[in-house]
Amino acid sequence: MTSAPAIGFEYAPSRLLRRSLMVVAALATLAVALSGLAISLKLMLIAAVVLATWQSLQPAAQSPLAAAGWDAEGDWTLRTADHEDIAATLATFRVFGGFILLRLLTVERGMQILLLAPDNSDRDIRRRLRMRLATVQPGEALPRI
Repeated sequence: MTSAPAIGFEYAPSRLLRRSLMVVAALATLAVALSGLAISLKLMLIAAVVLATWQSLQPAAQSPLAAAGWDAEGDWTLRTADHEDIAATLATFRVFGGFILLRLLTVERGMQILLLAPDNSDRDIRRRLRMRLATVQPGEALPRI
């Protein structure tokens, strides 16, 4: 039996996720603004929505990762924007239709989360990753988060 081929891909944070979060935040703000609450409570809730949205968007926008690779032996390597290679292990993963969420654990930088979506990755890369993730044995990584 031949081993699985290596999979490598460039990585950039998903713009689709960023836009979706902003739409949800705008709808939440609109719902608060149209509610029958007192104006002071409305302002506090709107401020909470804005703060929560900003905190959710910051880590994704400042991702230090530029590329990732999964070799035939099952080892992961992450490449930073500074061209530093970091060894990683697959902690957990989840496949949501056309989206793949990977949580990779590194010694130097802790947990790194990669969301591969239709706007930031090739369809063939996601297909190959889904096929290879389906062969992951229990104990190697949990198939959920």
